[in-house]
Amino acid sequence: MTDKYARFAKLGFDDFREMARDSSLSRYEKIGFPDEYRKGKEHLIFEDILKKIPALEQNDKVVLDIGPGCSDLAHYLIEHSKAHKHQLILVDSEEMLNLLPNSDLIRKEAVYYPNCPELLEELHGMIDVIICYSVFHYVFEESNTWGFIDHSLSLLAPGGHLLIGDIPNVSKRKRFFASETGIQHHKNFMETSDPPVVNFNQVESSSIDDSVMLAVVMRARLAGFDAYLVSQGDELPMANRREDILIVRP
Repeated sequence: MTDKYARFAKLGFDDFREMARDSSLSRYEKIGFPDEYRKGKEHLIFEDILKKIPALEQNDKVVLDIGPGCSDLAHYLIEHSKAHKHQLILVDSEEMLNLLPNSDLIRKEAVYYPNCPELLEELHGMIDVIICYSVFHYVFEESNTWGFIDHSLSLLAPGGHLLIGDIPNVSKRKRFFASETGIQHHKNFMETSDPPVVNFNQVESSSIDDSVMLAVVMRARLAGFDAYLVSQGDELPMANRREDILIVRP
C-alpha cells in the first residue's frame, strides 16, 4: 500500500471521532476513503442500496443507519427518508453526527454500537430497515462480530431488511487480482510492470474472507432469517473486491 492510502488502513471508532473533528480532511477522508474512491460516485452506491432494499421506496418505515458517517451517502439517505416520511435513526459518534443536519424525522444516537443496551432494548423488533455500509470490517477488527450480528438481527421487525454493505472480502480480491483484468488493473493503478502477488489457501487472520462472509450468512439462517451474499453493481467504485450481505426477517 502506498503512503497515500496507508492512513486509511487501520481505523477504529476513536480514530473516526478524531477524523470528524479534523477540518483538513474532506468528507470522504473523514469516513476513511481517499477522495477518488467516493467523490462523485456515492449516488451510484445509494441507487444500489435502493435496489436491494425496496422497503426504502415505501413510506413511514423505521430506518436505522449504523455508522452513517458524514459523506454524500448519508445526505442522500436523509433526504430520501424525509421524502418518504421514514423515521430515521442515525447511530455514530457525537463528532460525526454533528456534521449531519437535524430534522424532526431524524433521531441521532451518539453511542458505540452495539454497546448500547438501553437502545437495543428500546428498538427490539421495531426496525424495518437497517443499513450498515462500509462499517463491518471495522467491527470485525476491534469488536465482537457475532454480538454485532445477533443484536442487529434482534432489532428487525417482521419483514425487516438488514444490509451489511461494502464488506472488503480478501478472497474476492484475490480472485480479481489473479485474473487478467485484475492484473492489468494492478499494473495501471500501481504504475508498475509487476503483477500483484496472490496467495490462495492462506489464512489472513486480520482480514475478512469467504469463510467469514459465509459464516455470517449461516449465523443468520440458523437464527431463523433469510440471508444472502449479494454482489455490487459493476459501476460501484470497489465492486471488484467488496460484497454485501442482505438479511431478511421472514
